[in-house]
Amino acid sequence: MNIGLTGGIASGKSTVAEMMRSLSLPVIDADIIAREVVEPGEPALDEIVHVFGEEMRNHDGSLDRKKLGSVIFGDDEKRSKLNKIIHPAIRKRMLNDAKTYKENGHKHVVLDIPLLFESELEYLVDRILLVYVDSETQLKRLVERDSSSREEAAQRIRSQIPIEEKKKLADEVLDNTGSREDTEEQLKVILEKWDIE
Repeated sequence: MNIGLTGGIASGKSTVAEMMRSLSLPVIDADIIAREVVEPGEPALDEIVHVFGEEMRNHDGSLDRKKLGSVIFGDDEKRSKLNKIIHPAIRKRMLNDAKTYKENGHKHVVLDIPLLFESELEYLVDRILLVYVDSETQLKRLVERDSSSREEAAQRIRSQIPIEEKKKLADEVLDNTGSREDTEEQLKVILEKWDIE
């Protein structure tokens, strides 16, 4: 089974991914893969340079993220072009990695995708586990984590589908507002329910 792990920003999804790893479940992290698919020698990087220009490449051949960021910032059309290059590369790598884990004897694989619903990637997974915290906790944690102002944090939260909406779309919801032990206990109950040992 492919398990989709998702949550709102600062909901503690990485902590839950770590817990799943400690239970011997392989976790494929979309954020890590997003960085890997634009490394030198990767087709996606060549495509970015082809579409946005040679100046997107640093002297060492790597992607100049800052320059690319300034080009797509506030330009929906250019951001959309970039997403059309990067997203298929990420999906392909994730599915290949999942296939490899299964070929090596793992029955279940976790696909850690922060923007699972926003990117409409539900079709990649069999079940979706949402890591949830209430909006006040989310805001407080984001301010503490990134040392941002409440307004900046609120703006970043608003750029995602509201967590209350995501709750309705998930197969199971793990409330991460309490203690780590409480979260671990909930996770074990959900995995048992899904027959994942």
